[in-house]
Amino acid sequence: MNEDILINITPQETRVALIVQGAVQELHIERTLTRGLAGNVYSGKVVRVLPGMQSAFIDIGLERAAFLHVADIWEARPHDGQNTAPTPIEKILFDGQVLTVQVIKDPIGTKGARLSTQISIAGRMLVYLPQDSHIGISQKIEKEADREALRARLQGLLPADEKGGYIVRTQAEDATDSDIGADVEYLRKTWAAITNGARTKPATTLLHQDLSLAQRVLRDFVHEETATIQVDSRENYIALSAFAQTYTPSVLPRLQHYTGERPLFDLYGVEEEILRALGRRVDLKSGGYLIVDQTEAMTTIDVNTGGFVGGRNFADTIFKTNLEAAHAIARQLRLRNLGGIIILDFIDMENNEHRNAVLAELKKTLSRDRTKVSVSGFSALGLVEMTRKRTRESLAHILCEPCPACAGKGQVKTSRTICYEILRELLREAKQFNPREFRILASQEVVDLFLEEESQHLAMLGDFIGKKISLQVETAYHQEQYDVILM
Repeated sequence: MNEDILINITPQETRVALIVQGAVQELHIERTLTRGLAGNVYSGKVVRVLPGMQSAFIDIGLERAAFLHVADIWEARPHDGQNTAPTPIEKILFDGQVLTVQVIKDPIGTKGARLSTQISIAGRMLVYLPQDSHIGISQKIEKEADREALRARLQGLLPADEKGGYIVRTQAEDATDSDIGADVEYLRKTWAAITNGARTKPATTLLHQDLSLAQRVLRDFVHEETATIQVDSRENYIALSAFAQTYTPSVLPRLQHYTGERPLFDLYGVEEEILRALGRRVDLKSGGYLIVDQTEAMTTIDVNTGGFVGGRNFADTIFKTNLEAAHAIARQLRLRNLGGIIILDFIDMENNEHRNAVLAELKKTLSRDRTKVSVSGFSALGLVEMTRKRTRESLAHILCEPCPACAGKGQVKTSRTICYEILRELLREAKQFNPREFRILASQEVVDLFLEEESQHLAMLGDFIGKKISLQVETAYHQEQYDVILM
């Protein structure tokens, strides 16, 4: 299937959309002021060691301290091939210690960035592991003969003093020896700059920054099925062409400058797709629909038949809806960049063949996801549990914030509930204070209810406390907001 990559660049942000058969499959957004940190290398300072959690908090110059677990400390791992327990963190780190760390997960929600002391530097065809001597081959290169040939080629190109290891990426399969050798030289120079900076620069300093989103697209996203890469900024098109000329020359013929009058994302319907990806409901072509609910702990996706009544019988209708939903779910996970624990509630199927077919279809469509995904079978409750690796914020967390009216609950108290809260507050205040008058400041909806259906209850309370109660509309107040003023 041919794939098109659209790159929309403005001074404030870069947006990338992956289009397959006319449908948006992935969206990536990088804002200039809040650029992602994953891949960056810092000189970090240990703030606090927590032996009970086998973790430590590291200051790398961000608003929140970053998190380092003992499993991510290279020095703590057994390197003799034996399956022994890692060295306790309190025997490796101490407060105030300075060490070189790499961000492996961006800060998400209230959690700080996650770190590792095992540094890996990604190049065009290789990933450099300066602390490891192992040479690995991408799992996507399946033939053992090809894997061994690539390993032998790389070993023949490495300098005699090389102590680090490498992971050979799929792009290296068709690369020339000079291309691979140039990648080795670039990665070694980058590591030399990092180690020099770690010796000479103070703690909390950024030692190495990963490529920008547009550059990472050329390095990581392009493959043999990529037809075009369209960039809507001439200045950035020239810059990306120069980058491609040096690091990814095979990409150059597919790199294009979009010069149309209509905005690039409008032309391909990406803006409308972004709006739909922020909603809870996803309509299916058959008439069924998905409900996507994202919480801090997990994401749940519920499948419903909706208006779909086709099929020869009820079981057939459910089966066809679930098959279509499996495709839609895989796409929504990529589009919204949902990660962590994900629970899928397909419509109940009694036929085991139907269940197996839906599960197989789900796994097949998820196989195109570049992010690591793990899917279990149907549980006893008929739910499918899965995980998707989370390395950056979801689309909703990047573009949205909690609603100021409901504070993220997704619902607000009714006007009548607020009226009764105010009546209880008036009674509470009347028992403690002796003002001349009580004035209620509330939204239009609450005041209207007090003037109409709840007027008798308000009058009864005024007689009971023996005080005048007046009402005042505050147009800036949302439905749950009110104040009781003592006059």
